Amino acid sequence: MIELLALVAVVAVCGLVFGALFLAFAAVKVAFKIVLLPLKLLVFPLLAIVFLVKVGVIVALVVAGIAVVAAVIIPLLLLAMVVAVPVAVIGALT
Repeated sequence: MIELLALVAVVAVCGLVFGALFLAFAAVKVAFKIVLLPLKLLVFPLLAIVFLVKVGVIVALVVAGIAVVAAVIIPLLLLAMVVAVPVAVIGALT
């Protein structure tokens, strides 16, 4: 019976120690959040600017890619029309 009482005492002490550690870590976490809040508020506008620049660059690259594709396909279509129209006219007349 003494062993059981000693086991309960050890478990209670361990619970108190882990509870105290949990509270200490929670207090440190809250302190870091409070200390780092001004830094976070300073960094968010910079991140927004970086994000907008990144989106602008991506949009510019997509538009440039579409322009390159159009610059290649339109002359090929014109060449195909130059070849296809006389063939179609000759085929219609014969």
